Amino acid sequence: MKYIEILFTEGSEKNLALLAEKVKAEDYRVYADVKDGMRMARLLVSKDHLQNTLDTLENLLGAQPTAKVVVLDVETSLPKSDDKKREQEQSATSSRETLYEEISQSAVCNRNHLLLVALSTVVAAIGLMEDNVAVIIGAMVIAPLLGPNLALSLAISLGDISLIRKAFLTSTAGVMLAIALSYLMGTFIPLEDPGVELMTRTHAGVSSATLALASGAAAALSLTTGLSSVLVGVMVAVALLPPAATLGIFLGQGEIHLATGAGILLGINVVCVDIAGNIVFWLKRIRPRNPEHKAQAVRALAVSLIGWSLVLGGLFLLLALRGRT
Repeated sequence: MKYIEILFTEGSEKNLALLAEKVKAEDYRVYADVKDGMRMARLLVSKDHLQNTLDTLENLLGAQPTAKVVVLDVETSLPKSDDKKREQEQSATSSRETLYEEISQSAVCNRNHLLLVALSTVVAAIGLMEDNVAVIIGAMVIAPLLGPNLALSLAISLGDISLIRKAFLTSTAGVMLAIALSYLMGTFIPLEDPGVELMTRTHAGVSSATLALASGAAAALSLTTGLSSVLVGVMVAVALLPPAATLGIFLGQGEIHLATGAGILLGINVVCVDIAGNIVFWLKRIRPRNPEHKAQAVRALAVSLIGWSLVLGGLFLLLALRGRT
């Protein structure tokens, strides 16, 4: 359930009442207090009607510059809903506004993000060099590289050029920082015999792409349905940071052949996560409301899928050539 608070100018009560009836609001009321010609209304709606309600409100109140809409979470309510309503609520897709607020924060390249990348890279590199699985998993759970890639997929689905640019730059900056730090560690910390964990991340194949596609789809699906607890498992499964750290470590050690393998694995993971995110967001109908923006989103999605597919094909070609040497 979601509570929607609406601040509007007088005269919109009739339209709001019709909206409440249309979306089958559990509760609707208008408060009598008037301040500066503004009134407040509240709608209690189920999650599966949230997007339709917000789109309609945007149409109704778009000409009111002082109007505001705030969406509040409802942790619980009494009496409890029946099983059918509860099932609909759990399977409903989050609104594009909710997703945007939640995911777009990951596209910001600030000091906190870079510091998180740096710290998790150090943790991952130490775990890889010492062949310590528990430490590597710890770095995976931090997963600072996953957020910007999901933000990029969402931005493409919405055709948001500004967010696409920010997410791409943030993702690139994070990967480059991870490679640079692990390169320094590989240069100055002796590595006599690479362990299993390092060597595992120098091999890529169809199974790697399948894992990344499934993990990226699970991450996007968990966000659209509000099941954020699933993300912890996804962070471990897709593992963008360990291949980046492996690439840097082997570059620092001068092992170009092994570094190439890690780089291919990293590329496959990144590309497949973005492809899967694009597909899931589109299938869940996360797209702009405005028809003009929808056309822009379709173009962005087509360009993205074609571009990522070409990159993925190039990576597999490079993998085949590497296998012959």
